[in-house]
Amino acid sequence: MMDDSSLPSAHPAGEQSPVVVGEAPAGVDLDSFFGPIRVEWDQEAAMTPLGQLPFFIDFLKTSGLFDAFVADCPLRYASPNAPKKRDVLGTAMLAMLAGHKRYAHIAAPRCDAVLPELLGMKKVVSEDAVRRAFKAIDESEGAAWLRGHLLSNPYPPLT
Repeated sequence: MMDDSSLPSAHPAGEQSPVVVGEAPAGVDLDSFFGPIRVEWDQEAAMTPLGQLPFFIDFLKTSGLFDAFVADCPLRYASPNAPKKRDVLGTAMLAMLAGHKRYAHIAAPRCDAVLPELLGMKKVVSEDAVRRAFKAIDESEGAAWLRGHLLSNPYPPLT
């Protein structure tokens, strides 16, 4: 059989440059509520499902969405020993982003020493503290708070 290179290719050549195999990227600089951080990749390390969260935290910091969400939260404590709103909402958000769907699983982020700090939290609170905090929010106030943030979000949901 003869190879005829004069026939046109079924896949015409595009303008994409060829992929150059080289070293892995050295890292990227991100901003967090803790301050600037550098994310670097270790090809030999075990993978984590939460490895992309620093990028999401950078988005939350840059957009101001999390600060506004915490500031507008209708949660009010009378006790000086009560947890901070940022800690309660941050704990719930980290648990949800990790895929947890039950209050009992909220304790999982307690073992992470990095992500809560990047989110500007002082500590990860217990599942009981999150449950009591959400129970203390008036239903109509809470619905208006969440609805306001969902409707004012400049980033439409993906369909």
